[in-house]
Amino acid sequence: MEPIKFEEALKRLEELVGQLEDGDLELEEAIRLFEEGVKLSLYCQQQLKAADSKVQKLVQTLEGDLVLEDCPELLEG
Repeated sequence: MEPIKFEEALKRLEELVGQLEDGDLELEEAIRLFEEGVKLSLYCQQQLKAADSKVQKLVQTLEGDLVLEDCPELLEG
């Protein structure tokens, strides 16, 4: 898949879902759109996972306090 912004991929995925829900497609076109949607969905999931690994984690201390803990991934990149 060529580089695309997360927001663009998500928008295209929403368009595909709308077209598939309409049900006005021939079988071959519906399958093609479905395949594109699966690829976009996987791409979006990967992007979210990558972003999640860069976010600081909240950890709870023994006393019950919440503490921000730096993620090593955030410091590296």
